[in-house]
Formats: sequence, structure tokens, C-alpha cells
Amino acid sequence: MEKLAYIVALLLLASLFQPLTARDLEINVLQLDVSQSDCPGVTKDTWPELLGVPATLARQTIQNENSNITNVPSILNGSPVTTDFRCDRVRLFVNVLDFVVQTPRVG
Repeated sequence: MEKLAYIVALLLLASLFQPLTARDLEINVLQLDVSQSDCPGVTKDTWPELLGVPATLARQTIQNENSNITNVPSILNGSPVTTDFRCDRVRLFVNVLDFVVQTPRVG
């Protein structure tokens, strides 16, 4: 029973540590220079304030701030994605604990 308590404590500590370090680990392999004029009706195209935030809260925030964004999937960081650009999509790259680890952006 004592080992179980240690494991639970370790998992809780790990869940608190990961969102704090997500900002330091962000790697953007491909950055698209998207100006607001490329997507009509899009008033905001990046959300750097959502790093380290749970995906459900990030999704709600993005959709509340921009009603033109209708597609906000959660994708495990490092998973392959298509390279097509869509003005109605913001991908949320998350870790295994479902926290955002890359700056969400339109595309």
C-alpha cells in the first residue's frame, strides 16, 4: 500500500511539473508566416498564453475568442500531421497528460 502512495505522489508531481516545463521545450519545426489578411474573419492567429493549459480549456478559449475556428483537434506532440493550411483549424499539440505543449496557431 505504501508503494502505491509513492506512485500516486510521483504521478501528481509529474503532472504539475510538465506544464511548467512545456514552455522551455517548445520546438517549432515549421513556422508559417500567416498574417490576419490571409484568413478573412480571423482576428487572432496564435495563442501563446495557452502553453501549459489543459486541452479542454484551451479549446474553449480559442473557440470563444474566434467563432470562425470550428476545428480544434488535440494531437499528441510528435505525431505526424498533414501540411495543408486551413483557416478554420487550430491544432492543439498536447502531451500524454493532455496539456498544450506548443503554441496553438491557425493552420
